[in-house]
Amino acid sequence: MDNIILIGMPAAGKSTIGKILAEKMDCTFLDTDHLIENGEGKKLFDIISGSGLKDFCKLEERYVLSVTGKGKIISTGGSVVYGKKAMAHLSSIGTIIFLSLNLSNLKSRLENLETRGVVISEGKTIDDLFNERTPLYDKYADHIVDCNNKSPLSITSEISTLFKIRKNL
Repeated sequence: MDNIILIGMPAAGKSTIGKILAEKMDCTFLDTDHLIENGEGKKLFDIISGSGLKDFCKLEERYVLSVTGKGKIISTGGSVVYGKKAMAHLSSIGTIIFLSLNLSNLKSRLENLETRGVVISEGKTIDDLFNERTPLYDKYADHIVDCNNKSPLSITSEISTLFKIRKNL
């Protein structure tokens, strides 16, 4: 099996869905945000505030380019779509699924924007970020899964259907 790569806004459920999917498929789960945190020995918020948005995006791209192998469920950071090389690499190693949420549902899920470690320019709002990133997610996605008003298990089941995975999902 090639990799299944989850992209989307912060709080879209990439890590939650990825963990459930990996467990049900009995494969490895990889969260690129955790990969960065472990590699740098700091939380995303501290890395972003210490290095700035542009340098963080370069760092994120470097870590994403290091991901290899097959048979993984890969949850990416929401800002991964800013890195063209990173997205080309991810596309070459698997199928990219955009976990899509509307702005209203996103706002209800996303708390503590300042401390969460979200790549957002000073003065921009969630609305701005949503409008900036959504076309990029659409551009890079092989499949779009509407996550509005659905449970993680329902979303996981929908993804498994895309890949005809039946292992007790």
